[in-house]
Amino acid sequence: MRLIAALLISTIAGFATLIGGLLSYLKISKENINKFITFCLSFSLAIMLSLSVFELIPETFITLIKSYKLDLTLLIIGIVFLLGVGLILILNKIISKLSSNTNNLYKLGILNMIALMAHNLPEGIATFMSSYNDISLGIKIAIAIMLHNIPEGISIAIPIYYATKSRKKALKMTAISSLVEPLGAILCYMFLKDYINDTSIGIILTLVAGIMITLAIHELLPEAKKYNEEKILSLGIITGVIIMIINIFIL
Repeated sequence: MRLIAALLISTIAGFATLIGGLLSYLKISKENINKFITFCLSFSLAIMLSLSVFELIPETFITLIKSYKLDLTLLIIGIVFLLGVGLILILNKIISKLSSNTNNLYKLGILNMIALMAHNLPEGIATFMSSYNDISLGIKIAIAIMLHNIPEGISIAIPIYYATKSRKKALKMTAISSLVEPLGAILCYMFLKDYINDTSIGIILTLVAGIMITLAIHELLPEAKKYNEEKILSLGIITGVIIMIINIFIL
């Protein structure tokens, strides 16, 4: 029974990503499309930066400092972070070469999906394990995860939809990302449970932070600037930061 409840809670948390994906069904007039895309891109980059800077990296530091000295902790975080930076730059090149769709928005949607899938995996493990041990704690963690999975869904679905004009494809990519949370969690629990600990999860989160920060600065920001909607860009960034600060520090 505990196993089923934990899996159900993880699944619900993961599928909150689809709520963000449903925004691709909004009817946006032609004169407002550029504003809408700019807002979604800037909102997404703010979510990724805030999540990385305010949650992922500090959480890893607090975890590692319990087991290692300060200099070794900082060295581990620095090396893993740079691995994340290199990984997303390599993925960017691979996707550009392999994809028949040369639209930058499509590439951004795919990169966002990959980054968030990597992020959802340790989240799924945390939700599943917490729920398995304590249902009430698992529900609290799941609610917090749901609230930032919704904007994550936006960052995947909106670029893909406006690149391909296919809501089906946008939702499909969003659904794939959301599935990683429950399925990845239970597979890791089944096959890698002896290796799952605070240190290994912290290292994964730092890798994800490197991926997200690079993606936000190197890809999302330049793309958002292309639409020449400076006020909307600033509004999206401010809105994203405020939402993530509320999510991280209050919930």
